[in-house]
Amino acid sequence: MECRVLSIQSHVVRGYVGNKSASFPLQVMGFEVDSINSVQFSNHTGYAHWKGQVLTADELHVLYEGIKLNNVNHYDYVLTGYTRDTSFLEMVVDIVQELKRANPNLVYVCDPVLGDHGSMYVPQYLYPVYKDKVVPVADIITPNQFEAELLTGKSISTEKDAVAVMDLLHNMGPDTVVITSSDLPSSLGDRFLVSLGSQRIVMPDGTISTQRIRIEVPKVDAVFVGTGDLFAAMLLAWTHHYPTDLKMACEKTFSVMHHVIQRTISYAHEMAGPGRRPSPSQLELRMVQSKADIEDPAIVMEATVL
Repeated sequence: MECRVLSIQSHVVRGYVGNKSASFPLQVMGFEVDSINSVQFSNHTGYAHWKGQVLTADELHVLYEGIKLNNVNHYDYVLTGYTRDTSFLEMVVDIVQELKRANPNLVYVCDPVLGDHGSMYVPQYLYPVYKDKVVPVADIITPNQFEAELLTGKSISTEKDAVAVMDLLHNMGPDTVVITSSDLPSSLGDRFLVSLGSQRIVMPDGTISTQRIRIEVPKVDAVFVGTGDLFAAMLLAWTHHYPTDLKMACEKTFSVMHHVIQRTISYAHEMAGPGRRPSPSQLELRMVQSKADIEDPAIVMEATVL
């Protein structure tokens, strides 16, 4: 059965971020991907220079209207990431709601990009839009610890806190929550960070079953761009293949991330030379070179069921 994704994200001419990070991996895994580029930039903004254009909410609406007029607005998934504009975000919500009316089984995968490590990197006024409008229509969300705390108003200092926060997020709408990174201490030592996931499933008899998992992820001493976008795309793909097994979906997703990042680091250090810090262009994700790992990742990370 053909599976179609509407991905509304950034586009860069050079490198991998937003739709460039999501489309190829999803296509490799057999998904049809329709991309709307929320921005078109020469490269990501971590470079010394960047140029480009930003799509407005009205322009987004025009593109969607074109799809609708041709009666090809039928989707199984919607995927969104980084946005800086309130009206654009509200237009995304309108589109998601309309698509869900047409297909009640549509799954909306949202990376609620707000900030990290205690500081926001989107304007403050986006926060209530995510909290009150976006998260309630999302089915799968991938916040980091800071974003999860911000959305629920509750801080995480223990695993028990994290479970409580994930439950609060479930109550806001999404059935699947993955906290992609946290400051919780890892049992494997300070070279690892802890990620947590929770999935609510309605059983045939109407009762709700919750699977919660924890996974220890090796820390990496480098700054990558586009990894969050790849993560959300891979979680979409692997939850599609394992809709009621969050443990397996997360093991596959985190393993893909590990393989891509390791390949990227090796390449970047090789290109930079001994003792030199790799440049942003050398640290672009080695996506095409990781095709085999994306399609069938060797499982290198084991999740623990809580």
